[in-house]
Amino acid sequence: MKHGKRYTAAAATIERGKVYDPQEAFAKIPEIATAKFDETIEAHVKLGVDPRQADQQVRGTVVLPNGTGKSVRVLVIAKGDKADIAQKAGADIVGAEEIIAKIQNENYLDFDVVITSPDMMGQLGRVARILGPRGLMPSPKSGTITQDIAKAIADTKAGKVEYRVDKTSIVHCIIGKKSFGADKLKENFDTLMDAIIKAKPAAAKGTYLKSVYVTPAMGPGLKVNVRA
Repeated sequence: MKHGKRYTAAAATIERGKVYDPQEAFAKIPEIATAKFDETIEAHVKLGVDPRQADQQVRGTVVLPNGTGKSVRVLVIAKGDKADIAQKAGADIVGAEEIIAKIQNENYLDFDVVITSPDMMGQLGRVARILGPRGLMPSPKSGTITQDIAKAIADTKAGKVEYRVDKTSIVHCIIGKKSFGADKLKENFDTLMDAIIKAKPAAAKGTYLKSVYVTPAMGPGLKVNVRA
């Protein structure tokens, strides 16, 4: 893959074969995140698990202490008291059957996270084929199917992220923005890595953390030393 001059220049500042201490890696972010906008910073964690096996799945959620730097539009599917609670808790959109119909008939997707109460899941199933492929379908594991709607909204707005191993055994996750600076990025990174390490399946054998990289969305990655 051919990269542009900005990417190539940033990559040239990285020592070949070097594994960076996390603090050193995040201090270097300004050198490699050279886009003209506030780049998203990501972590990519290669795990020693077989995601084809049900007992080796790695998935969960964690609230990053400094947030993600992204504004999140929250849709709550609920009725009655729970809808009122959602409005007061700061949900951007609140609705029930009419919103489900709008998603189904108009492909309405002007939101980033969907939270719902368990009693609405039967009806929400009608749009699973629309929401599922986009990673928007609520689930108990991500905390988006819940009786505690207010807490789910608060956590999401505060910077809750979901981590999940993909079919190549890698977890990809946002940890903030370039503008956060080294200390806040490292704090978010440490929180994410602690969660991933604690989520190690009992069935996983051998080395759990195979490799860890941090990278700007538009730049080269830095290999980071993390001990499980």
